[in-house]
Amino acid sequence: MALPLGSQAPDFELSCQTGEPVRLSEVTADQVVVLFFYPRDDTPGCTAESCGFRDEYAVFQQAGAEVIGVSADSVRSHRTFADKHQLGFTILSDPGNVVRRKYKVTDTVPFVLPGRATYVIDREMLIRHHVSSQLNAMRHVTETLRIVQQLAKQR
Repeated sequence: MALPLGSQAPDFELSCQTGEPVRLSEVTADQVVVLFFYPRDDTPGCTAESCGFRDEYAVFQQAGAEVIGVSADSVRSHRTFADKHQLGFTILSDPGNVVRRKYKVTDTVPFVLPGRATYVIDREMLIRHHVSSQLNAMRHVTETLRIVQQLAKQR
């Protein structure tokens, strides 16, 4: 079960692919955040989803949103993944899936396959949208882009 729409997004700080710390509340101070949780670097569905966000990244930014990916993979793995696929957005390492649990992203197969979920979080750190689909990774990109563009029109 996802966090409810309109509820406060849990704040956190994790290391990104460069090793630098990233705090969610600092990013949302300036822009909407599309926070997507994915199972593993360099797997087919995760690569398709990440490359989908990469391909639409400029459109997300024009609408005032920052894209941030999260998985339990290491900083080193994220750096390799980001370089290989030319991902221009931040990817955070969540060892032990601590943040994943805070966001109630459940495993698709318990203890084997982490779930795939995406949240749109506004500047007040309120959850505005949620997508959960393990098999349709591209749905995360298209749905969240539509929501981000709607939020941009409301400003």
